[in-house]
Amino acid sequence: MIGRLNHVAIAVPDLEAACAQYRGPLGATVGAPQDEPDHGVTVVFIELPNTKIELLYPLGDASPIQGFLDKNPAGGIHHICYEVDDIIAARDHLVETGARVLGTGKPKIGAHGKPVLFLHPKDFNGCLIELEQV
Repeated sequence: MIGRLNHVAIAVPDLEAACAQYRGPLGATVGAPQDEPDHGVTVVFIELPNTKIELLYPLGDASPIQGFLDKNPAGGIHHICYEVDDIIAARDHLVETGARVLGTGKPKIGAHGKPVLFLHPKDFNGCLIELEQV
């Protein structure tokens, strides 16, 4: 059901420093910061030949990323995102098999302008999973 790996998301305490690390020593192509108010984050995408890295930084006081950074002050991997062809069919199949979808279960529009859902990390070996419809 899942397709290719779309991105690995890393929460960072200093967005400018993280961008400089990827741009400088790692020599990666670093995109511009993009505010995503519906998700409470500012994101920057690092383009790689086979996938992307998404840097996450808190946007606003209610940001879920701030809670993550409070527990992990140095930052760290926050989630991984897989592509799916039909997000509603994927959601329904996962719910039928016992997985928990976070939030209302209704897809939101993600940073790529496509529908996304998140799956509870306790159902996937402690890893928060994002599904993105392609």
